[in-house]
Amino acid sequence: MSNGWDNILDPDEQIIWQGRPDSAFRFTVGSIATAAFGTFFAGFALFWMIMASMGGGYFWMFGLIHFSVGVGIIVGAFVTRPLKNRRTWYSLSNKRAFIATDFPIQGRRLRSFPIGRDTSLTLNEGKFDDMYFATETYRKNNRTKTRRIGFESIKDGSQVYRMMRDMQRRDRQEDHA
Repeated sequence: MSNGWDNILDPDEQIIWQGRPDSAFRFTVGSIATAAFGTFFAGFALFWMIMASMGGGYFWMFGLIHFSVGVGIIVGAFVTRPLKNRRTWYSLSNKRAFIATDFPIQGRRLRSFPIGRDTSLTLNEGKFDDMYFATETYRKNNRTKTRRIGFESIKDGSQVYRMMRDMQRRDRQEDHA
């Protein structure tokens, strides 16, 4: 084990799997819908700027901010997830799941989630699998929302799922012993 895990793992804890999310650009239903909204937003701003420019003067320039936001939404729909995934690392120990990130403004962050007998595990299989094991509740716009937490876009999700289920079985056996 590398010294990078010193003071992070418990004495009887060891890393059993490590991986990273896939960071390829993908066209998903969500990204296409977001890009379509951005296209409508930028298109309306462009139409408004053209109409405003016919009146003369520089009033049309007020539409540039809206046009830029629309283009930003379009680009962000396809670029945000791959960039986020390139700065994310996953690890699984015999006790916990770890998600490490290193974003330019936010900096390094390491979150750990215990995997026990009561942990709800969800595996969504596909070309790349999503393995969820925790949730977090947060407030946005005066509404409470819940977000699933897990290893997203991994190649070996079924293997990781089996490892976590084995951890749960061992946890149950230790309770009965």
